[in-house]
Amino acid sequence: MIAYIQNTTAEVLDRPLWWQTQGLTYTATGYGKRIPTRWMVRHNGKLRRVYCAIYSNIGTCYIGDLADGLTVNIDRA
Repeated sequence: MIAYIQNTTAEVLDRPLWWQTQGLTYTATGYGKRIPTRWMVRHNGKLRRVYCAIYSNIGTCYIGDLADGLTVNIDRA
């Protein structure tokens, strides 16, 4: 898989957290501002966890802080 961060490509790794492998969710509702995903991307030489801000039926995935504007698009093709 490939991720796109600010029009550049990044390596994607599937690294679920322990509670994700057990089928649990981060919050009771599944919604929140900084929900950790099972994905990590290599950006500027470092592995970074991808987080998702999820409200209603849509989410925005990002690394770092959402205010930094480093949104992540993962291409599963």
